[in-house]
Amino acid sequence: MSDGRLDEMINALLDEYTEIQPQNSNRRYLRNLIKASLAFADKNTRRLDLKIATTAIEEMAEAFRMFSTYHDAPKVTIFGSARIKSSDALYELTKELASQLARAGVMVITGAGPGIMAAGNEGAGPGMAMGINIRLPFETEPNEFIANDDKLVEMKYFFTRKLMLIKESTGFLILPGGFGTMDETFELLTLQQTGKAEPAAIVLTETTGDSFWEGWLRFVNSEIFSRNLASPIDASLFRITSTVEETIEELTRFNRNYVSRRFIGSEMVIRLRRAPTPRECADLSAEFADILDDSKIRVISPRPVEVTESDSLHFERIALSYGGGHSGRLRQLINRLNSIDLD
Repeated sequence: MSDGRLDEMINALLDEYTEIQPQNSNRRYLRNLIKASLAFADKNTRRLDLKIATTAIEEMAEAFRMFSTYHDAPKVTIFGSARIKSSDALYELTKELASQLARAGVMVITGAGPGIMAAGNEGAGPGMAMGINIRLPFETEPNEFIANDDKLVEMKYFFTRKLMLIKESTGFLILPGGFGTMDETFELLTLQQTGKAEPAAIVLTETTGDSFWEGWLRFVNSEIFSRNLASPIDASLFRITSTVEETIEELTRFNRNYVSRRFIGSEMVIRLRRAPTPRECADLSAEFADILDDSKIRVISPRPVEVTESDSLHFERIALSYGGGHSGRLRQLINRLNSIDLD
């Protein structure tokens, strides 16, 4: 069947689906999604492949629906060991951190399991806790603090679960843990380093006197940075803490002035609560000249495409020509923007 004929059939289907209006801006993506799904109709597609694809899409759709109600609420995802007992100091630390985040108006997302995840859900409380549970052969039940909550979804696959644990959050709090926690930690850092995820606060925290993350950092310094397998500047992508106060400060300060970014053509537009003054722009341009492509940081009005899409128009913004590949330095720029006096 020709692509033209297939497009006609899909458009006809969308026209008949009364909830989708012809002027709906999502129509093009819905058409592409249907078209991509029909690619599985190839006679050589295995049933297992179809089951994986179908389950993944169904689970993502359920999670997207859950998150849509809370899209504008700030969120922090908590990672850490499922083996931590409720009597452990790490449990109490996590519970207190989640409680303070909730009181600050930040929703808390966990993997909905036991240990650190339970502590996060317990601390956040019913109104501010969210969970993305994984169905495992011997660990199938979500923890008691999120089990009957409408802000819980369950997933079969780790890759869809991880997407949902990361996609919605502007901050990540990571407590000590095993292989799963290390997987989540390094994937978060990889997504930040490669620019595949939006900039976010990543805090690795431990109880006072613990050496878990200090030991991890020694490995990173001696076996990764020293061999030039990653840039030492990428250490700016995370911070190690050991107190409630510095942890909360790091997680909440990230959005003190910085709001979001968007690429429009070759320039990066950064939305801010207050844009820098001309003098501050000149200073920032000089300080971060190494990541700018022959241009200066400048204050701008919303670009036409932003106006058309009503995209964060109430925020101020700056633009810079950023070629990518400098995620550590970009995070340092965000830190500097967050230090601007907002008065």
